[in-house]
Amino acid sequence: MLLTSRHSPTRSRRTPHRTLAAAAVLLSLAFICAALPHSGAAAAGPRTADDRQSAAPRSPQVPAGVTAGVAVFDRQAGTFTEQLNASATFRSASVVKLLLALDFLWNRSPAGIPDADRARLDAMLRSSQDSAANHYWSTYGGPSIVDRMITRLGLVDTARPPAGYEGYWGYTALSARDTVKIYRHILETAPADVRDFIMQRLRQSTRCASDSFDQHFGIAASFNRPWAVKQGWSAYSAKGTCGPDSSTPARTQSGSVPDAAGAAGVDLTRPALHTTGTVGSGDRSIVAVLTLHPDGTSYGKAYTDLGRLTRSLNVPGGTAPTGSWYGTWGSDVAVRKDPALGDNLLTRLPAGVEVLVGCQKKGQVVSVPPYTNDWWAYLPQYGGYVTNIYISHPDNQLPDVPLCTEQH
Repeated sequence: MLLTSRHSPTRSRRTPHRTLAAAAVLLSLAFICAALPHSGAAAAGPRTADDRQSAAPRSPQVPAGVTAGVAVFDRQAGTFTEQLNASATFRSASVVKLLLALDFLWNRSPAGIPDADRARLDAMLRSSQDSAANHYWSTYGGPSIVDRMITRLGLVDTARPPAGYEGYWGYTALSARDTVKIYRHILETAPADVRDFIMQRLRQSTRCASDSFDQHFGIAASFNRPWAVKQGWSAYSAKGTCGPDSSTPARTQSGSVPDAAGAAGVDLTRPALHTTGTVGSGDRSIVAVLTLHPDGTSYGKAYTDLGRLTRSLNVPGGTAPTGSWYGTWGSDVAVRKDPALGDNLLTRLPAGVEVLVGCQKKGQVVSVPPYTNDWWAYLPQYGGYVTNIYISHPDNQLPDVPLCTEQH
């Protein structure tokens, strides 16, 4: 996904096959068929030592080809620690759902809202459910919601969707600095019950969004809890792979139109991926990273590039998780509860995404010709294992990853 091989792929060392081992290989192939790359991808899928990322350099580091707007605000110090193109506008994708929730709750107490709205808001804020956003957009005035919130919060870069696209809430224009203002309102100005209602749901963000896209990128992958996030993504052609039974069609972000033309310089076509939220005890830092990626960028590639950018930022109160970052290759790579094949699937990775490896251990022998391996990598952020075959490194056992000493 993320890194291009700088030398030829190295074939994993094969182990002698005994009778039982051969049977295990056949069983492995039967179970792993959904995780296999497309025909010929095994030979083309490089596993190189260069695919491991080193320690984060000085911030901010924007990957090649990525357009980014960044703002990090330290609420304890009352100052920005990062600002990069902070006033640049991007289509908001699902980040606008914060404004939809605030508008609905503006003159309402969460304690008094109907159960149906409580369920919609919960799904919209935790798992980014589009149907809930469609409901609020169509019921409460569409672009007028944006106009009201601009006035109420004093937003300076935010704008309603362009003429002709009034029905597309994801086309609302938003900047990183306005995103910080939105979070500051929620945390510092909104009634306490509204603040708690919204932030509790952002803290409970589900890894798998309602459309089966993995939404724990950026902030959620770069820092240990406590954090709270509202993410956004748009214009990715592949279906979501998150969860044990994902079969969701391509993400549309409320009807995203591939050939739509932007207004006021807002790009409506390039793949967008945004991570926004708070990091640290007491929601110390507000982080907004809005990004656009080259046409045709896969979700896994954008996921990785956004993660690298986010990890390079100066975020007071944030602590990095322990482990080593490695690239992966292949499609629909399975994350399993145990280091073995069988009925233990937790989720599938976005194609080629970079993952944090905490430790490794031997498990069931897996064969994906021309590779055979019995080492498995434990991914602490997923709570499960992937076969080392799909980790981008030439060795069966990763050289700088410790052995798993605890039962996960």
